[in-house]
Amino acid sequence: MIGSGRVPVVLVSGVDVDAMASAVVALQWDLPRAVSVHHEVDPEREVLRRVVSDVTGIVESLEIDVAHACVSCAIREDVVPTLERLAADGRWDAIVARLPVTAEAAQVCRVIGWAPENVPHVEVAASVVALAADDLLGDLLGDDLVHERDLPVRDDDDRGVAEVACAMVEYADVVAVADRLDDDERRFLSALARPGVPVVESFSEVDAARLAAGVHHHRRTEAWVAPVRRYELPEVDPAGAWVLEVESDRPFHPDRLRDAIATLGGGPRRSRGCFWLPSRPDQILVWDGAGGQLSVGSTDTWGSGTPLTRITVVGLDDGRDELDHAFRSCLLTDAEMAERGPFWEITEDGFEPWLGPTPRA
Repeated sequence: MIGSGRVPVVLVSGVDVDAMASAVVALQWDLPRAVSVHHEVDPEREVLRRVVSDVTGIVESLEIDVAHACVSCAIREDVVPTLERLAADGRWDAIVARLPVTAEAAQVCRVIGWAPENVPHVEVAASVVALAADDLLGDLLGDDLVHERDLPVRDDDDRGVAEVACAMVEYADVVAVADRLDDDERRFLSALARPGVPVVESFSEVDAARLAAGVHHHRRTEAWVAPVRRYELPEVDPAGAWVLEVESDRPFHPDRLRDAIATLGGGPRRSRGCFWLPSRPDQILVWDGAGGQLSVGSTDTWGSGTPLTRITVVGLDDGRDELDHAFRSCLLTDAEMAERGPFWEITEDGFEPWLGPTPRA
């Protein structure tokens, strides 16, 4: 439930402009005392356009010069401050915020979570991801980059459409699709989404009043999307999309992982999680892949926690068993553990371009 004195905000994200616009219209129709704010980045002119409207029409429309014209800048410099200003105004009972296309609701939630004292009148009530029905699996599993689409993003934005769309589904409190889903589409979305999150097949089916009352639980959501997940994950219907869990207290062998990484991160699948290397025993290494594109990086240290390799892969193809074997072949063997142990003092491991120098370099 929304706290006293705070105005609920429903965030709408997506990778398709038309789907997002339709979702906002449906939400506004059911929330007549709400105000809508739409942000859009124009990277060529390096401006951010903001349009605020309610049942009476357009309340304000203006353009703001922004350096770099990226979605992260937009969220930090204007989206969150505008939400607070509109909430503090006192004229509206709720806010429907249509984020810049490809901007993730997680970014807004985390900015608000880091400094809630800066937004005392705002509370995120729900996050809705609005998806187009045409070529849905192409958006979730294809290899397009966002700058290859006809979208208002920077030319150097090399994020994958699948990477962005899958992350949005995983973070959402409601997954809304413009039209009916086929079996594969529904199964894949259900496997990605947090347990209990509804997947609706029409924007008119979104329960706006329920969302405005508050369904977003920040800690629960962050736990679901966290790279390190130590809890047991829910089982998936074996007749649907498959889910592969690779879990071990052992690290990956750097050489074997590097040789197999194109295979492990390739294909029309979504994969994410954490791993560690014997050459970097203190680093939590993040695995984030979708649509044949893979990103690896370092996020934090294990501290007092036990290092863990745990990667989750969701797919629809017939490569599950082969992928399982490939992942497990990269783990240190019994012989390697006996001979060298899990902590190696080496100066190079081949992952320097992505992870920086080894601790002993």
